[in-house]
Amino acid sequence: MSKKLVIKVTAGPEAAERCSQAFTVAAVAVASGVEVSLWLTGESSWFALPGRAAEFELPHAAPLPDLIDSILAGGRVTLCTQCAARREITEQDVLKGVRIAGAQVFVQEAMADDTQALVY
Repeated sequence: MSKKLVIKVTAGPEAAERCSQAFTVAAVAVASGVEVSLWLTGESSWFALPGRAAEFELPHAAPLPDLIDSILAGGRVTLCTQCAARREITEQDVLKGVRIAGAQVFVQEAMADDTQALVY
């Protein structure tokens, strides 16, 4: 059985390097054949919306829309239920392939056998 990677990103543009690192690690893991589940929480929740990643800028970093596309192509992206509700984001608003789920699902994924969880 292969090891899985669950990544929770809490940062947005206010902590651009930390935010970019989370998406970069997730995209590299997907490209390496690792099963990846990326969770958008806090200020990163906005990146579940179309066009929001294109507004993110960080010198010498891969473009966030490209990273998100690669993660969605080979992994899973989840928006936190409470974070979505606080921002009035619904399932109809998010990028295709993004699901909305809560803490119970995050804990279930993070505690699964052969899983490594990272929080940025």
